[in-house]
Amino acid sequence: MDGLLQVFNLLTKHGEFGFNSDFLEANVINIGLLLFGLIYILKNFLGSTLVSRQDKVLLAIQESEERLRQANERLEEAKKQLSQTQMVIQQIKEEAEITAQKVRDSILNQGKLDIVKLTSAGKNSIANAEQQIKKQIQKQITSLAISKVTMQLEKQMDDSMQYNIINSNITKLGAKL
Repeated sequence: MDGLLQVFNLLTKHGEFGFNSDFLEANVINIGLLLFGLIYILKNFLGSTLVSRQDKVLLAIQESEERLRQANERLEEAKKQLSQTQMVIQQIKEEAEITAQKVRDSILNQGKLDIVKLTSAGKNSIANAEQQIKKQIQKQITSLAISKVTMQLEKQMDDSMQYNIINSNITKLGAKL
Protein backbone atom coordinates (compact mmCIF):
# COMPACT_ATOMS: atom_id res chain seq x y z
CA MET A 1 0.00 0.00 0.00
CA ASP A 2 2.87 2.34 0.81
CA GLY A 3 4.35 1.72 -2.61
CA LEU A 4 1.11 2.65 -4.30
CA LEU A 5 1.00 6.01 -2.50
CA GLN A 6 4.54 6.74 -3.57
CA VAL A 7 3.65 6.02 -7.21
CA PHE A 8 0.57 8.30 -6.89
CA ASN A 9 2.67 11.10 -5.33
CA LEU A 10 5.27 10.87 -8.09
CA LEU A 11 2.62 11.11 -10.78
CA THR A 12 0.94 14.13 -9.14
CA LYS A 13 4.24 16.00 -8.81
CA HIS A 14 4.95 15.82 -12.47
CA GLY A 15 1.44 17.04 -13.24
CA GLU A 16 0.45 14.22 -15.42
CA PHE A 17 -2.05 12.73 -13.07
CA GLY A 18 -4.27 14.27 -10.49
CA PHE A 19 -7.75 14.83 -9.18
CA ASN A 20 -9.71 17.51 -11.05
CA SER A 21 -12.48 19.01 -8.97
CA ASP A 22 -14.16 20.71 -11.95
CA PHE A 23 -16.91 18.22 -12.92
CA LEU A 24 -17.70 19.81 -16.25
CA GLU A 25 -14.13 19.87 -17.34
CA ALA A 26 -13.44 16.38 -16.13
CA ASN A 27 -16.49 14.96 -18.03
CA VAL A 28 -17.73 13.22 -14.92
CA ILE A 29 -21.32 14.03 -15.82
CA ASN A 30 -20.83 12.72 -19.35
CA ILE A 31 -19.24 9.57 -18.05
CA GLY A 32 -22.07 9.21 -15.50
CA LEU A 33 -24.71 9.72 -18.19
CA LEU A 34 -22.89 7.32 -20.44
CA LEU A 35 -22.72 4.74 -17.65
CA PHE A 36 -26.42 5.31 -16.79
CA GLY A 37 -27.41 4.96 -20.47
CA LEU A 38 -25.31 1.83 -20.88
CA ILE A 39 -26.75 0.31 -17.73
CA TYR A 40 -30.30 1.20 -18.79
CA ILE A 41 -29.88 -0.12 -22.35
CA LEU A 42 -27.83 -3.14 -21.34
CA LYS A 43 -30.24 -3.86 -18.50
CA ASN A 44 -33.12 -4.29 -20.96
CA PHE A 45 -30.96 -6.13 -23.50
CA LEU A 46 -29.17 -8.32 -20.98
CA GLY A 47 -32.36 -8.71 -18.94
CA SER A 48 -34.34 -9.99 -21.92
CA THR A 49 -31.43 -12.19 -22.97
CA LEU A 50 -31.11 -13.56 -19.44
CA VAL A 51 -34.90 -14.07 -19.19
CA SER A 52 -34.87 -15.80 -22.59
CA ARG A 53 -31.94 -17.92 -21.52
CA GLN A 54 -33.63 -18.68 -18.18
CA ASP A 55 -36.81 -19.72 -20.04
CA LYS A 56 -34.76 -21.98 -22.31
CA VAL A 57 -32.98 -23.54 -19.33
CA LEU A 58 -36.30 -24.05 -17.51
CA LEU A 59 -37.80 -25.58 -20.65
CA ALA A 60 -34.79 -27.85 -21.06
CA ILE A 61 -35.08 -28.89 -17.39
CA GLN A 62 -38.80 -29.59 -17.81
CA GLU A 63 -38.14 -31.62 -20.97
CA SER A 64 -35.39 -33.53 -19.17
CA GLU A 65 -37.70 -34.23 -16.24
CA GLU A 66 -40.42 -35.40 -18.65
CA ARG A 67 -37.94 -37.69 -20.45
CA LEU A 68 -36.77 -39.00 -17.08
CA ARG A 69 -40.38 -39.68 -16.06
CA GLN A 70 -41.04 -41.45 -19.38
CA ALA A 71 -37.82 -43.44 -19.05
CA ASN A 72 -38.83 -44.48 -15.52
CA GLU A 73 -42.26 -45.53 -16.80
CA ARG A 74 -40.65 -47.57 -19.59
CA LEU A 75 -38.26 -49.09 -17.05
CA GLU A 76 -41.15 -50.10 -14.80
CA GLU A 77 -43.03 -51.53 -17.78
CA ALA A 78 -39.92 -53.43 -18.88
CA LYS A 79 -39.53 -54.80 -15.32
CA LYS A 80 -43.17 -55.94 -15.37
CA GLN A 81 -42.70 -57.57 -18.78
CA LEU A 82 -39.51 -59.26 -17.55
CA SER A 83 -41.35 -60.57 -14.52
CA GLN A 84 -44.23 -61.84 -16.67
CA THR A 85 -41.80 -63.39 -19.16
CA GLN A 86 -39.97 -65.16 -16.35
CA MET A 87 -43.29 -66.50 -15.04
CA VAL A 88 -44.22 -67.74 -18.53
CA ILE A 89 -40.80 -69.36 -18.92
CA GLN A 90 -41.22 -71.08 -15.55
CA GLN A 91 -44.67 -72.34 -16.56
CA ILE A 92 -43.30 -73.62 -19.87
CA LYS A 93 -40.49 -75.41 -18.03
CA GLU A 94 -42.94 -77.02 -15.61
CA GLU A 95 -45.26 -78.09 -18.45
CA ALA A 96 -42.29 -79.43 -20.42
CA GLU A 97 -41.18 -81.48 -17.40
CA ILE A 98 -44.70 -82.84 -16.92
CA THR A 99 -44.97 -83.65 -20.63
CA ALA A 100 -41.54 -85.28 -20.62
CA GLN A 101 -42.54 -87.40 -17.62
CA LYS A 102 -45.80 -88.42 -19.34
CA VAL A 103 -43.93 -89.32 -22.53
CA ARG A 104 -41.33 -91.25 -20.51
CA ASP A 105 -44.08 -93.15 -18.65
CA SER A 106 -45.94 -93.81 -21.91
CA ILE A 107 -42.77 -95.15 -23.55
CA LEU A 108 -42.05 -97.36 -20.53
CA ASN A 109 -45.62 -98.68 -20.48
CA GLN A 110 -45.54 -99.31 -24.22
CA GLY A 111 -42.19 -101.05 -23.79
CA LYS A 112 -43.65 -103.26 -21.07
CA LEU A 113 -46.62 -104.09 -23.31
CA ASP A 114 -44.26 -104.87 -26.18
CA ILE A 115 -42.20 -107.14 -23.91
CA VAL A 116 -45.35 -108.97 -22.84
CA LYS A 117 -46.44 -109.35 -26.47
CA LEU A 118 -43.00 -110.55 -27.56
CA THR A 119 -42.86 -112.98 -24.65
CA SER A 120 -46.31 -114.30 -25.51
CA ALA A 121 -45.43 -114.52 -29.19
CA GLY A 122 -42.19 -116.33 -28.28
CA LYS A 123 -44.08 -118.81 -26.10
CA ASN A 124 -46.64 -119.38 -28.86
CA SER A 125 -43.85 -119.85 -31.36
CA ILE A 126 -42.14 -122.37 -29.11
CA ALA A 127 -45.44 -124.20 -28.53
CA ASN A 128 -46.10 -124.33 -32.29
CA ALA A 129 -42.58 -125.57 -32.93
CA GLU A 130 -43.08 -128.27 -30.26
CA GLN A 131 -46.36 -129.32 -31.89
CA GLN A 132 -44.75 -129.52 -35.31
CA ILE A 133 -41.83 -131.50 -33.93
CA LYS A 134 -44.24 -133.88 -32.16
CA LYS A 135 -46.21 -134.37 -35.40
CA GLN A 136 -43.02 -135.03 -37.34
CA ILE A 137 -41.87 -137.48 -34.67
CA GLN A 138 -45.30 -139.21 -34.75
CA LYS A 139 -45.15 -139.42 -38.55
CA GLN A 140 -41.67 -140.89 -38.43
CA ILE A 141 -42.66 -143.31 -35.67
CA THR A 142 -45.78 -144.28 -37.62
CA SER A 143 -43.78 -144.61 -40.81
CA LEU A 144 -41.14 -146.72 -39.05
CA ALA A 145 -43.82 -148.84 -37.38
CA ILE A 146 -45.60 -149.42 -40.69
CA SER A 147 -42.39 -150.32 -42.45
CA LYS A 148 -41.40 -152.68 -39.55
CA VAL A 149 -44.82 -154.30 -39.59
CA THR A 150 -44.63 -154.55 -43.37
CA MET A 151 -41.24 -156.22 -43.16
CA GLN A 152 -42.43 -158.61 -40.50
CA LEU A 153 -45.53 -159.45 -42.52
CA GLU A 154 -43.45 -160.04 -45.60
CA LYS A 155 -41.22 -162.38 -43.65
CA GLN A 156 -44.07 -164.25 -42.03
CA MET A 157 -46.45 -164.33 -44.94
CA ASP A 158 -46.20 -166.99 -47.52
CA ASP A 159 -48.27 -167.64 -50.64
CA SER A 160 -50.94 -169.70 -48.93
CA MET A 161 -51.51 -167.03 -46.32
CA GLN A 162 -51.86 -164.39 -49.03
CA TYR A 163 -54.32 -166.62 -50.87
CA ASN A 164 -56.48 -167.04 -47.72
CA ILE A 165 -56.50 -163.28 -46.97
CA ILE A 166 -57.53 -162.43 -50.55
CA ASN A 167 -60.35 -165.04 -50.53
CA SER A 168 -61.66 -163.86 -47.18
CA ASN A 169 -61.72 -160.26 -48.43
CA ILE A 170 -63.50 -161.29 -51.63
CA THR A 171 -66.08 -163.16 -49.58
CA LYS A 172 -66.63 -160.14 -47.37
CA LEU A 173 -67.06 -157.97 -50.44
CA GLY A 174 -69.46 -160.41 -52.04
CA ALA A 175 -71.62 -160.47 -48.96
CA LYS A 176 -71.91 -156.73 -48.99
CA LEU A 177 -72.88 -156.60 -52.63
